[in-house]
Amino acid sequence: MKNDLRERREERGLSQADLAAEVDVTRQTINSIERGRYDPSLELAFDLAGYFDCRIEDVFDPE
Repeated sequence: MKNDLRERREERGLSQADLAAEVDVTRQTINSIERGRYDPSLELAFDLAGYFDCRIEDVFDPE
């Protein structure tokens, strides 16, 4: 699944570890999501969208 997580994270000056701590996952999970190798659970997708104050569809593109 395509996403713009890396761009959103970098705009806020966050490391992968910083973002991982905010949503209670490992840095490796954030890395895998950004690289398109892992699709997050619905709960994690909501947490990430909530952190960035946007809709899930704004971060993740199911195409």
